[in-house]
Amino acid sequence: MLLTVDLERLDVREGQLLLDAGCGEGRHCFGALERGARVVGLDLDLDSMRLAHRALRRRADELGSCGVMLQGNTFALPFPDATFDRVICSEVMEHVHDYGAAVAELARITRPGGRIAVTIPTATSEHLYLRLGDDYFESPGGHIRIFKPRQLALALGRAGLTTEGAGFAHGLHTPYWVLRSIMRLPAADRSRLVRAYRLYLVRATGSPLMDWFEKRVLNYICPKSVILYAQKPALDARAAA
Repeated sequence: MLLTVDLERLDVREGQLLLDAGCGEGRHCFGALERGARVVGLDLDLDSMRLAHRALRRRADELGSCGVMLQGNTFALPFPDATFDRVICSEVMEHVHDYGAAVAELARITRPGGRIAVTIPTATSEHLYLRLGDDYFESPGGHIRIFKPRQLALALGRAGLTTEGAGFAHGLHTPYWVLRSIMRLPAADRSRLVRAYRLYLVRATGSPLMDWFEKRVLNYICPKSVILYAQKPALDARAAA
């Protein structure tokens, strides 16, 4: 399963309640469910969730757990304060104008002592795509900013979260998006080279050797995504009393 967030590093465990904000087709939802977590996925795009929702509920039933997907907005999450033990928000912040407000909302629904992982594209890869053409940023639903990890870490800090570390992912995908940018999005899907590389990615996903090569080599040379791992401070014992 192709995941951006390292669920082991996020310390996703059995019985926890996890939110995947901007879940899309639910890759992280399924991954967390397999680790024993109860999972809620949320996304604005109802079509992307429609089939995944049924599959997630079916798998949750098989595991005797809970897995649902809801349509919703990251700026107004429909949950009470301090609801979730773990929160994932993957490849969302580069699409929204007020990412600080979105981060604050994620912090609000995270329990004290809970952990959160937020992923964004690396600035290096984004600048590379931009140099190859404007389509990557001007296509519908495209990115509206190029992030530096420090910007995101500062936003997490302002929301009361402590950044504890960073990781990198998807080194194999950077060449794919380079090809797509060269072939002029969104017409790139007509390119035989793009289609061939996409097929290679599908096959590489199931290869232990390519997984090792990506994680040990390519993610340090040409990562597509950077992940910040943060924690919401636990309540002081006297304050909780």
